[in-house]
Amino acid sequence: MTASNDFDPTLDQPTLFSARVTPHRSLNRTGFLVLMIFIGGVSFVAGIAFMLMGAWPVVGFFGLDVLVIYWAFRVNFRSADATEDIMVTPTELRVRRISHRGHLMEWSCNPLWVQLEQTGDPEFGIERLYLVSRGHRVSIGQVLGPDEKASFAKALLAALQVAKRGPTYNPVV
Repeated sequence: MTASNDFDPTLDQPTLFSARVTPHRSLNRTGFLVLMIFIGGVSFVAGIAFMLMGAWPVVGFFGLDVLVIYWAFRVNFRSADATEDIMVTPTELRVRRISHRGHLMEWSCNPLWVQLEQTGDPEFGIERLYLVSRGHRVSIGQVLGPDEKASFAKALLAALQVAKRGPTYNPVV
């Protein structure tokens, strides 16, 4: 018999829960293009009307309005690149957050020691979700709405309970 340290308990573990949370954007790229063409057209027509009335400096302000609206939407689309991945296995809970600027934050812990805290309002619903373990508190699901946070918390709690229960033996499989 030879001694080998090839056994790694983190390999080949079933994933109990896996979710990717991204900010919701109701306007896609095509809708953005149509909206900008519409705003540009309205501003152009209004600018021409003001120019014909003799108020030619107003044309520049209409152009400035179009540029500011375009810039605001571009900033909004850039913030949509942020992601948050949460994965639970029997021995590890991992939160991996990538900001819209590409900054990476990872937090990993044993799911046996994690508690899910919820803060909220009776009228509004769940406002914040936190994972707490050994004095560390990490906010998760910040971009979700109250109803989405409730279903997300329910699924995550179920996965944490399965991880705390431990592996089950099924002789049929």
